[in-house]
Amino acid sequence: MDPYMIHTNGDGNLSPVLEVHVNINGKSSGLGKIKGRKARWSVKPSDMSDKTFNPIRAIVDSMKVKPNPNKAMISLSIGDPTVFGNLPTDPEVTQAMKDSLDSGKYNGYAPSIGYLSSREEVASYFHCPEAPLEAKDVILTSGCSQAIELCLAVLANPGQNILIPRPGFSLYKTLAESMGIEVKLYNLLPEKSWEIDLKQLESLIDEKTACVIVNNPSNPCGSVFSKSHLQKILAVASRQCVPILADEIYGDMVFSDCKYEPLATLSTNVPILSCGGLAKRWLVPGWRLGWILIHDRRDIFGNEIRDGLVKLSQRILGPCTIVQGALKSILRRTPQEFYHNTLSFLKSNADLCYGALAAIPGLQPVRPSGAMYLMVGIEMEHFPEFENDVEFTERLVAEQSVHCLPATCFEYPNFFRVVITVPEVMMLEACSRIQEFCEQHYHCTEGSQEECDK
Repeated sequence: MDPYMIHTNGDGNLSPVLEVHVNINGKSSGLGKIKGRKARWSVKPSDMSDKTFNPIRAIVDSMKVKPNPNKAMISLSIGDPTVFGNLPTDPEVTQAMKDSLDSGKYNGYAPSIGYLSSREEVASYFHCPEAPLEAKDVILTSGCSQAIELCLAVLANPGQNILIPRPGFSLYKTLAESMGIEVKLYNLLPEKSWEIDLKQLESLIDEKTACVIVNNPSNPCGSVFSKSHLQKILAVASRQCVPILADEIYGDMVFSDCKYEPLATLSTNVPILSCGGLAKRWLVPGWRLGWILIHDRRDIFGNEIRDGLVKLSQRILGPCTIVQGALKSILRRTPQEFYHNTLSFLKSNADLCYGALAAIPGLQPVRPSGAMYLMVGIEMEHFPEFENDVEFTERLVAEQSVHCLPATCFEYPNFFRVVITVPEVMMLEACSRIQEFCEQHYHCTEGSQEECDK
């Protein structure tokens, strides 16, 4: 008998029983019979993957309409400022990357939370007396999206809940629900330039609330909270002893008539994890360099949250080292003129778009104050042939080849979002087509007959 021989007993119809024999010094030793399973292929996706749902992808992928072949497609749907080539990053940013690559110093693994020197640069860039920062308060991540994911993972357990804005960036819900975290939606008020309904927000907080996400400036609204409103948000969080996850990826991307206030500079006791990155302000979303800034002057997070973030960051070993190597030059050498020119362009496009759409019967745009978007309300009673914002935007694609995201993607029906990063000539053409579309489908109601007769 061969050493280590295994054979099965069974008639072929029953589960086989494994009989194990070991040949020791020529003598067979039966080690016993082990009941085995009937082998069969059964490979299924995990619960986590089943629970992962991106509403934008689900809605956009289900839109089967084809654009009007007689009109060139204009996409106002993608929040990527690089798509049309009209908003390149600054040459200093590009040169910093070239220098980092050519140096040969950044080809190996970095610490999972990022190089110390790179974290020191981020801490120095965002440090201020009201919200001091050191390198130990910075964790570098693979884009702002991973920063948000790490913050949710360290603050909330399955079965707990988080509060997110409505309308709001869809990734919050996608990430949370994949982790088994319940999502509660607090309302933003379009009639108040998308300020938070603070009473409703506070009513949602319970003993299972792990954090509140505050996105300022806002995607999809393009709104910027005032200092006094931010202080009121902090007062709610302080009363309820709930930390804040501040999504500030559009920080400093505000128009000239507005001021951006980093939330942490106004907080005396509420612990804040602030998420940001290079993607939007430096116009390089594909470079995937983000950060978490830990603001915890009262030591409420303590070492546990900091240690937890470090442990979680070790799952993928941090962001691209080449970009980390370029970070010092990017933050120190990007000229102010670059930031100014970007914002001047965005404000000009925002004003142009708002003015054009506000003049169209049946539409109610909300004037933005920053970021790269504006939201437009659809008075659905004047467009009875469309059931909702999804149908409205589908037909807009089919007839006018203009693609806007229906705000159902952001949990806010009967609005649509416009991205304002496209070249001015395309923005003008898009607004003209939207006007033509609305004029063709607008129906007067009894109350608006006088307006229609003008």
